[in-house]
Amino acid sequence: MKKNINGYLLIMLVGLLAACKVSKDVRLPENSLPGSYRSATASTDTNSVGRLPWKSFFTETTLQNLIDSAIARNNDLQLAIKNIEAARLTLQQAKWGNVPAVGLQATATINRPSNNSLNGISLSQFLGSKHIEDYTVAANISWEADIWGKISSRKAQALAAYLQTGEARKAVQTQLVASVSQAYFNLLMLDEQLGVAKRNVMLTDSTLRIIRLQFNAGQVTLLAVQQAEAQRLTAARLIPQFEQDITIQENALSILSGKLPDSIVRSGRLNDVALPQTLSTGLPSQLLSLRPDVKSAELDIERANAVVGYTKASMYPSLTITAQGGVNAFKASNWFNVPASLFGIATGGIAQPLLQRRELKTNYEIAKVNREKSVIQFRQQVLQAAGEVSDALVRIDKLSQQQNIAADRTKTLEQATRNANMLFKNGMANYLEVITAQSNVLQSELELASIKKAQLDATVDLYRSLGGGWN
Repeated sequence: MKKNINGYLLIMLVGLLAACKVSKDVRLPENSLPGSYRSATASTDTNSVGRLPWKSFFTETTLQNLIDSAIARNNDLQLAIKNIEAARLTLQQAKWGNVPAVGLQATATINRPSNNSLNGISLSQFLGSKHIEDYTVAANISWEADIWGKISSRKAQALAAYLQTGEARKAVQTQLVASVSQAYFNLLMLDEQLGVAKRNVMLTDSTLRIIRLQFNAGQVTLLAVQQAEAQRLTAARLIPQFEQDITIQENALSILSGKLPDSIVRSGRLNDVALPQTLSTGLPSQLLSLRPDVKSAELDIERANAVVGYTKASMYPSLTITAQGGVNAFKASNWFNVPASLFGIATGGIAQPLLQRRELKTNYEIAKVNREKSVIQFRQQVLQAAGEVSDALVRIDKLSQQQNIAADRTKTLEQATRNANMLFKNGMANYLEVITAQSNVLQSELELASIKKAQLDATVDLYRSLGGGWN
């Protein structure tokens, strides 16, 4: 009866110790985020454009097809998915930490001692044999009690690592969606600029023909012809440059989509691209749940805390219970003679690490330092995310102002070019005025296309920085 009471006390003690946790969880740092982003317009709308699915944000069919292809084939994204699978397997393995280890063993041993040895003389006298046989089939069971939370810490570490791989995949997809859309917009910009260069070449060709006629008539000098030819060559040089850039961008976009370099079909022009006009940013605190990289940094704190718990638990005693049972006989004919051949052994042991060259203590201290580092990295990630949103907002605002100014300038220069050509044909303007007007309108139209593309890029950056693109 006393043995039973002691056994119950031991079980209660183990259960009590199992509830102990040697590591204290670290709370997430409180980031003093403002109520709204810098450069954001005052609004009470808490909805963030980052919550929009990417197919609702990018509505052009051609661009949607490119993004779909990239998500399905991009190699970086495929690697992220494989990392998730590996982490899932690790997590499943960690869940088996509380399950006893079970093994089955079968052995057959024949021992033939020396005739002059004590064992040999004893065998001859008592068994009338010069050898002894031993046959065993046994099941072995070993189980370690999770007294200090060592096994549960391993589970927590594996779970955090698994969830981190999921956030990493989201982060890769978010960046991939932004990269594909910006590459497509760059193609449209290059198409627009190539068209500008070709139109300018045609315009300068017309001017050059008139100047040559005037030169043949002795009305202008050879210098006028040379300057007009130089202006035409300036515009003509841009054509192969833009064609080269288009091919390189098509190749890069094909590789992003997981395909061999090839041409990319475009269904519209740069000015036809439509993105959401209402770009609500929501609250900065929403970045904690929407941004995959911020969420991953948060999970890294949980993972680091689990490592601290494991390394500290490793310095405390471990309780291991082992058991073995099966059949054993010294004659093969009696091997499975049940119940006479049955045997069983049960052992319980407590092991306390004492001196291991301070490795356990050092591992624990390193784990605490790494946990502090993960807290700092989380804080920095939140600040960086908020900064990216503010940067995108100010770019959108200021690029809109630049676009309005550039559009007005282009209209003015186009009118000036038409007027200069009319005056030149009627002998009321010289060739330098025409060349200057054509040069100015060329640069202005190229700049206008660049600003439009920069506006689209800034809008995409805002969507990405708010956590959009992974759903």
